[in-house]
Amino acid sequence: MTRVLNIEINGRPPEVADLHRVATWNYGHFTSMQVREGSVRGLDLHLRRLEGGSLALFGEGVESDDGRIRELIRHALGEVRDASVRVTVVPDVGAPEAETDVMVSVSDPVGDAPRPALRVRTATYERELPHLKHAATMGLTYQRRQAQAAGFDDVLFMGRDGGLLEGSVWNVAFWDGQQVVWPQADVLPGITMQLLQGGLTRIGTPWSTRRLTADDLPAMRAAAATNSHCPSQPLASIDKVTFTDDDGALGNALDTAWADIPWDVI
Repeated sequence: MTRVLNIEINGRPPEVADLHRVATWNYGHFTSMQVREGSVRGLDLHLRRLEGGSLALFGEGVESDDGRIRELIRHALGEVRDASVRVTVVPDVGAPEAETDVMVSVSDPVGDAPRPALRVRTATYERELPHLKHAATMGLTYQRRQAQAAGFDDVLFMGRDGGLLEGSVWNVAFWDGQQVVWPQADVLPGITMQLLQGGLTRIGTPWSTRRLTADDLPAMRAAAATNSHCPSQPLASIDKVTFTDDDGALGNALDTAWADIPWDVI
C-alpha cells in the first residue's frame, strides 16, 4: 500500500477543518507527478495545467509563474528526493469566491515499469469539463469499479457519438502498423501524452490524432494506456478485440520517446 509521507496546505500542516473541507467538497482541480532526485518531467506543463484550471474554475490563476507552486512542492518534499506528488487547488470556503488554497500531498514513488497487459472494456461515459483534471471523479470511478466487477481491469470511455475518448485515469494510444495513433476527441490532454507526442516527434516516430470508434479497433496492432505512473502500459484487449504487439513496436516507441524527455528541477 502506498504511504502518504506528508500533506501541506499553503505550506503548513493541515488542520482537521482543512481535511474535512477537502474531503467533503469536490470542487477543485489537481495535477499528479513523479519526482526523482528533486526533478519532474514536464514541470512547465504541470504548472500550466494548474494555472489554466484555476482560471477556469476560480477566475484567477495560482501565480505559478512567480515560483509559488515550486516553492510549495519543495517545502512539502523536505528532504525527500523521490516521491509521488499531487498538487490540488481547492476553494477557501470561508474567503471571497476567488480565493483558493493549494494542497501538496507527498507519497511513496511509483515505478514506471508496466504491469501485465490489462483487459479493458468500453463504456459510454463523458467526463464533465473533460479538458480539466478536476476533482469530480465519482462518475469515472463508478465506471471503473463496474468494469472491475465484470472481470476487467479497467475501462475505456466512449462518447455518445461512438467515438473513443480516454481511459479512467489515462489516455489511450494505438499502433496501426505504421504510426502511433491517439483519439481525436474532447479528452484530458494528459501531461504524459503531451510529453510522449513531443518525444515521438524528436525521435522521428510518426504519430497522429484522428477520430476512432470501436469499429477501428480490429485494425490496430497494439494499444497502451499512458499516464504519470507509466508511459507505456500495454492493453491486452478492449472488449473482444485482442492486441498482441508481437514486435513490441508501440511499447518500444513510447519507451524510447519517454527516455528522450528531460527532467526539470523543481
